[in-house]
Amino acid sequence: MKVIELNKSVTASNDRDAEQLREELREQGTLLVNLMSSPGSGKTTLLGRTVSDMKEELHIGVLEADIASDVDAVRMEASGARAVQAHTDGMCHMDAGMTRRALEAMGTGGLDLVFLENVGNLICPAEFDTGAGRNVMILSVPEGDDKPLKYPLMFAKSDVLLITKTDALPYFCFDMDAVRERALRLNPAIRIFPVSARTGEGMEEWEKWLREEVLAWRETVPSVS
Repeated sequence: MKVIELNKSVTASNDRDAEQLREELREQGTLLVNLMSSPGSGKTTLLGRTVSDMKEELHIGVLEADIASDVDAVRMEASGARAVQAHTDGMCHMDAGMTRRALEAMGTGGLDLVFLENVGNLICPAEFDTGAGRNVMILSVPEGDDKPLKYPLMFAKSDVLLITKTDALPYFCFDMDAVRERALRLNPAIRIFPVSARTGEGMEEWEKWLREEVLAWRETVPSVS
């Protein structure tokens, strides 16, 4: 398992770099999913469960982006994914240049699906295009149902909202209907999956979406004449 040290991209246009990276991944048929959330939302646990469930049918890689430590990448390797740990040199997000260097260190050859577990916060990651084909955010039940009101850009930029730790619903004042209404007001196209990685509730629908997106991504690969 590799650990690489990253710093902010010095390239002038992150959007240009992101689009180029996205097209390169499209050409090789690898779907990159950018996963964003607050610290403690359960995204590493969710990823571990997802990898364990799907590793027999898809070749999966995981980029773990953190300011320090390699514990998450170790967990991902144990789950059955190809993994690399990226240290962001204090940066609160990944950009396209940083993502490219992490992908090159891991190697994407033969991978169907790669998750980028972005640095944990609901502000910076939403502002920088990483080159991912899909953006997914996590909101855990203990965080509360008011987050779409406080962090609207994150919800507006995401293709999927995963509401995690649903097994904790009996213990928290969390209005599922209010979250749905607020998220859909910001982004009418967002898909919403309530899940519990601990019990398995909702995981089938989330993993079905991933399979469909991997297939759809492959269908966009340019044909060679």
